[in-house]
Amino acid sequence: MISQSRLITAFDGLGGYLTRFLNNKELAEFESMQNAIDLSFHKNGWFTHDEVEFALAYWANELTRENLEQWVKRYDAKVKEPKLVGLVLAGNIPMVGFHDVLCTLLAGHRAVIKCSTNDDILIPFLLHWMSGQTEGFEAHFRVEKGLMKTFDAVIATGSNNSARHFEHYFKGVPTIIRRNRTSVAVLTGDESDEELKGLIKDAFQYYGLGCRNVTKIYVPKSFDLDRIFSASMPFAYLSSNKKYFNNVIYHKTLMMMQQKAVLENDLILLVEDSSLFSPVGVLNYEYYDDVAELNSRMESQLDDIQCVVGNKNIPFGKAQHPSLHDYADGVDTMKFLLNL
Repeated sequence: MISQSRLITAFDGLGGYLTRFLNNKELAEFESMQNAIDLSFHKNGWFTHDEVEFALAYWANELTRENLEQWVKRYDAKVKEPKLVGLVLAGNIPMVGFHDVLCTLLAGHRAVIKCSTNDDILIPFLLHWMSGQTEGFEAHFRVEKGLMKTFDAVIATGSNNSARHFEHYFKGVPTIIRRNRTSVAVLTGDESDEELKGLIKDAFQYYGLGCRNVTKIYVPKSFDLDRIFSASMPFAYLSSNKKYFNNVIYHKTLMMMQQKAVLENDLILLVEDSSLFSPVGVLNYEYYDDVAELNSRMESQLDDIQCVVGNKNIPFGKAQHPSLHDYADGVDTMKFLLNL
């Protein structure tokens, strides 16, 4: 096992590699990276090159020595004995499970990684690239192809249904088990056009498939919903993805059959609905009168809400830019790992 300092150097090196790739994708040295991205898209039509590169750009920005050192300095505890930590990763957006891998390794444990079949190319590729750059790095992880059997603790992410299976299968060991969550936005009516474009990005980056994607907006009754449609126009590229476009057509047809009122512009659907969760291509909205009452209502739904976007919360356009210490479901992953 190599030291935390050397691991930070290794991840800083990965950040540099991703930055060089994004700036010089045509160079021969990045052919294998391009091949991994191509294969990811062929396996999963949601993983377009633009969306994968957005995820890579996020990690290129976060994986710097300064960011990593400031992050780990928040914690005083040191692991006395490395554990085998099983990681059951989600696959809804590109590399969504990489933060769990990063936490596990920097906490001083070994990661037993079970990738989602929807995202089983990129993370293993980058970890094996790091193994070629840093001697001894390969001892810190194992990518499990079959059933995960050997582990001292588990971090598993999935649906509400799969969470019940995780709780049964992994009983008897320390766990973090994550369920379905989504994100919401609260508008006041004073938002600028640029802020509303940021809101659309928060809603439809990764085609809206992430738990940090906004699927529900709360608006005052005086709000002009046409402003949402105007803000969506720069995102016309969404409909060029057949999977996205087919979803919009399907849900539009279904809602019309159900005689639900649908506002649409051939790109996104706006539906007045009390549910926090909405399908691909759909943004639910709900009017509110009293901010205090709305805050109280959202407080009662915290188990379903990943983050809240708005002028007094996460800034518009920043939902998919969490810092390293922004943990999924509000559970401090590093603290959990260091206390094993």
